[in-house]
Amino acid sequence: MNQDTLQKEVISWRRHLHEHAELSHHEFKTSDYIYETVSKFPGLTVTRPTKTSVYAVLKGEKQSAATSHTIAFRADIDALPIHEEADIDFQSKTPGVMHACGHDAHASMLMGTAKVLCERRNEFSGEIRFIFQHAEEVTPGGAQELVDHGVMEGVDYVFALHVYPYENAGKFSMRAGKMNAAGDDFEVKIIGRGGHASTPELAIDPLVIGAEIVTNIQLIVSRKLPILQAPVITVTKFNCGNSLNVIEETASFGGTIRSHDPIVRVQARDYLDQVVHGIANTHGAKAEIKWDLGCAAVHNDTEATEITRRAAAKLVGEENVIDLPEPMFGAEDFAAYSEVVPASMQFIGVHNKDFGKAYPLHHPKFKIEETALQYGVNYFVNIAEELCGD
Repeated sequence: MNQDTLQKEVISWRRHLHEHAELSHHEFKTSDYIYETVSKFPGLTVTRPTKTSVYAVLKGEKQSAATSHTIAFRADIDALPIHEEADIDFQSKTPGVMHACGHDAHASMLMGTAKVLCERRNEFSGEIRFIFQHAEEVTPGGAQELVDHGVMEGVDYVFALHVYPYENAGKFSMRAGKMNAAGDDFEVKIIGRGGHASTPELAIDPLVIGAEIVTNIQLIVSRKLPILQAPVITVTKFNCGNSLNVIEETASFGGTIRSHDPIVRVQARDYLDQVVHGIANTHGAKAEIKWDLGCAAVHNDTEATEITRRAAAKLVGEENVIDLPEPMFGAEDFAAYSEVVPASMQFIGVHNKDFGKAYPLHHPKFKIEETALQYGVNYFVNIAEELCGD
């Protein structure tokens, strides 16, 4: 297929998905659109493992024992509860919902890859699987559900790309080993004794106790855990009261822990429990903690990463394949795949210097340079050529 024609088609798919953004576990129109589109590709067997995901399998028609790998490509498809403010002509038509993490780009790149490989199926052996995954943005995530449905059975390697707003289109950022962090969320409730603001000595003020706990949580990172393995612990909300002359009975706060080391992941939760209950007990209050344990950390297999590095370098040159010096602290449920199959999830640049400031993922003004989508398609095709071609 002509590259210009394919690029226009991939961009049109991406814009449709962007305009019709849907939240996690509600990707009904999104998955229907993907299903209807890829079902037209020759040689592809398409199924629906869950109500809002799409799973497609292409069996190569060329017989070759030397290249009979089974590989999988994954794209997530859900959006975020964010009101869009990006200066584009195809803003989300869903109020308060936006593709602010590039999952529309991920899905359209994989759709383009499927179309190319289906048209060239007589050049490939083995099996290529395309996973359009639901619910990446919520815990525990849709990846584990699809693993439980068997999408990784018999797979030799699994690959994914994530858009990266800090590099220009035409560049890739890569790393072997630790890549994304495990994410564990917590909700804390402090139960004290209410009273009048003029007589705090007669009350047990949950707000003051909560503030002390929040401050002391920071000591877990700086004083309790090895600095080179330290997690990120962030309190993101704190709620207490509505009146200026009332000491409330309860206060609540919550946040998240992001970690790369599985031992430190457990230790951080244990230390947070100790701090919360210890300080609350000291002041005569009670504390309750609810944990929402998320996905594990993403680990990029060394061999799989080298495959992706070669695929990117063949496309844009080695000088445009950038080494990431440190792992990310964002959580990614791609970990469910990387725990069972050699995996490589890397980053593709989607910035354009003419945009000016690069807005981060999950920002209401986030946008991408759409010419980057063709780089993503060709990157996946290069991987398939190496593992399933001649």
